[in-house]
Amino acid sequence: MPASKSPKRTARPSVKAQAPRVQEIFDRFAAKDDHPKTELNYSSPYTLVVAVALSAQATDVSVNKATKSLFRDADTPAKMAALGVEGLEPYIQSIGLYRTKAKNVIASAHVLLDQYGGQVPLEREALMSLPGVGRKTASVVLNELDIEPAIAVDTLVFRVSHRLKIASGSTPDKVEAELMAAVPKPYLTRAHHWLILHGRYVCVARRPKCDQCVVADLCPSRELFIGA
Repeated sequence: MPASKSPKRTARPSVKAQAPRVQEIFDRFAAKDDHPKTELNYSSPYTLVVAVALSAQATDVSVNKATKSLFRDADTPAKMAALGVEGLEPYIQSIGLYRTKAKNVIASAHVLLDQYGGQVPLEREALMSLPGVGRKTASVVLNELDIEPAIAVDTLVFRVSHRLKIASGSTPDKVEAELMAAVPKPYLTRAHHWLILHGRYVCVARRPKCDQCVVADLCPSRELFIGA
């Protein structure tokens, strides 16, 4: 007897085929909040870089609590460098991985003073050369400051983009590439924040609030959670 054939896998719709649905998703996000912003508190490119770097594996709320007093006392590379690692640690000890982060923040302050005149370089490669600043942090900074459209993929963006079937990549880099290709260009500078906020407050991990979701009827995953 001939070997039984395995069932064919359903091909994921192409970016072009998905375009009308994806356009409508982001149209609705825009209608709800046309100018989404990070929930991290900052007052300058430098404090933004520090806040984003501190937010790795930490909540924005916990970072804001720590930086309220930190940025009051040290909101420039010179003031931060003057604190030193031992002086910085007490400000951020409530944040995860604070010892490593303190070393990176102080090292970055010295690099900015020694190589950039105390100013934050606003080019991706230069930003990523700073200790503790990786691709995701650079993307958040450049996008937040409207310098470069970018979508930093954290756990929230990863989850929401998969549930909405806008992306299917198995790694953050793959999801980022898919999102950059799928999101309508006028929305590229805001998509990052919409997806984060949607994942934080509506499309939560265990029990997504589908009854509060403005794109529920466009979500292929909705049936998985109704009545859960």
